[in-house]
Amino acid sequence: MRLEEAWVPVALSSSIEAATSAGAVSDGRELVVWRDNSGNAHVWEDRCPHRGMRLSFGFVRGDHIACLYHGWQYDSAGQCRYIPAHPSLDVPSTIKVPTYLTEEKYGIIWATTAADAALPEVEAAPEAAPVRSLYIDCPVDGVLAALKQAGTVVLAGNAGVLSLNGDKLLVAVQTVSPAKTAVHLVILGAPAVDGGVKQRHYAGWAENLRRSLENMAEVA
Repeated sequence: MRLEEAWVPVALSSSIEAATSAGAVSDGRELVVWRDNSGNAHVWEDRCPHRGMRLSFGFVRGDHIACLYHGWQYDSAGQCRYIPAHPSLDVPSTIKVPTYLTEEKYGIIWATTAADAALPEVEAAPEAAPVRSLYIDCPVDGVLAALKQAGTVVLAGNAGVLSLNGDKLLVAVQTVSPAKTAVHLVILGAPAVDGGVKQRHYAGWAENLRRSLENMAEVA
């Protein structure tokens, strides 16, 4: 499902540390996922309004993210607050980066433009142990079919719970392009209990799934 329709997973929370940023793509749309120094995650369009440079190439200072090209700084609402070449300028309110509603739940960062969309609800899952984000050269329908065959119970259009070996894994699916899909995988449980060996085991399981799907796509 698209950003206009539902909450879309764009990154594992653990992959975006404080004062860092990273690029993501949802259905062909380039996004920047960044975290301010207070720990709050943000998802925006990955483009500085000045010259179109990707903000994911920039740097985070406090609750601002700055473009690498000319240093224009944007606050957590996407509003440009400072232009180094014109330090005394009262920056016009029209200079603003398009932003997305952003939430963190189950160790995953989600984004949407649909104010009435509901995040998936997983019973009794206050914590999650991150496994990995997997990028598969396969259309989303093929990935969803494989996950359903593996036993995934769909919670919402972009997420489901998979039971393996007595463990419950949240599988959050992101369409990158018509031929590429991202899968964000976490173990629903406390990291202190389900980290380490289990994380490595399921990371290997996910890698085997990726190879299988890509091999099938090549044959097709």
